[in-house]
Amino acid sequence: MESKDFVRQMPGYVGSFSSGRTLWQRVHVDMPLLLLLLMLTVYGLVVLYSGSGQQMATVHRQGTFFGLAYGVMFFVAQFRLQFLRRWAPWLFVLGVVLLLAVPYFGTGAKGAKRWLSIAGLPRFQPSEIMKLVVPMAVAWYLSERVMPPRIQYVLISLLLILLPTVLIAMQPDLGTAILIAASGLFVLLLAGLPWRYMMAAFALLVGSAWPLWEYGLRDYQRQRILTLLDPEGDKLGSGWNIIQSVTAIGSGGFEGKGWLLGTQSQLDFLPESHTDFIIAVLAEEFGLMGVMLLLAIYFCIICRGLYIAYLAQGAFNRLLAGSITLTFFVYIFVNMGMVSGLLPIVGVPLPLVSQGGTSIITLMAGFGILMAISTEKRRIGH
Repeated sequence: MESKDFVRQMPGYVGSFSSGRTLWQRVHVDMPLLLLLLMLTVYGLVVLYSGSGQQMATVHRQGTFFGLAYGVMFFVAQFRLQFLRRWAPWLFVLGVVLLLAVPYFGTGAKGAKRWLSIAGLPRFQPSEIMKLVVPMAVAWYLSERVMPPRIQYVLISLLLILLPTVLIAMQPDLGTAILIAASGLFVLLLAGLPWRYMMAAFALLVGSAWPLWEYGLRDYQRQRILTLLDPEGDKLGSGWNIIQSVTAIGSGGFEGKGWLLGTQSQLDFLPESHTDFIIAVLAEEFGLMGVMLLLAIYFCIICRGLYIAYLAQGAFNRLLAGSITLTFFVYIFVNMGMVSGLLPIVGVPLPLVSQGGTSIITLMAGFGILMAISTEKRRIGH
């Protein structure tokens, strides 16, 4: 395989493609998307400093991960889309093999095995890789078929989605399993899935609710749903997190109490204030205005991603860009829903704001793919 099939050439080697293009276009960076991500990064670090108990070590660690993640994003942006498309099925197979290896060779904590340690490589979560590989594989499969997809193509696509989803749910990691299932289903929806299939799937989901409750969920997962319905039933136990989170959000009012002046977070009433529940810290200290600012940044990022998907060349590019963008929305929706007491707690971090490492790198790799798709469109146009 020639090198040009792997990565696009940089300025000085692009020949006629460089004519009329800005520097950022020539290095395959979508400038509006980059500026929005930088704004979100800075805002997230400010909130994290407060949510972590004003520990600069946590902020420095997060900043290091962001530096690595931006490097990954710029690197992925140089990939040719033909390369990603060609390797999508093989990456899927590799990802499934790694997931199958987790129960036998993985490491973890609190009763869950999610990490793999391979000699010569840093410890990593195969499930994080699948957040990008699953939509890539489904987009590869459907882009080769007639759209809207026929029933046989839908069933095979569902198999590609369900296999890694079930393996991850068994770790157990329900939050990541939901995100991966959503990423694959979005590809199906964007491919023009007929309404009758969606209605049939909804009816099947409703019909399987009781068997899933009895045999598919673990005891602690059932407890999370019961806590969602009645958090006051165990105020000092399973309901503590939701009660303190909702209290923090409500006490912030419109303008907030001020940076570093939150009581629920600074006095350690709010659990996981630097990870899953960091939006409650933001709401208490910056109020509704601070939350609306964060939502505005998220909204602009999502709009930019959908715009890239709309202008993308080829079915694979459009399906992949749309899925990555809509899955980013699911991240936001699920986290804010569980923190505000509208959804069960499933351990999904607030994207690019909560403390994290591999999740940040995965998200930024996804934005790198968006930038590759965006500049691929411009490259073909010239």
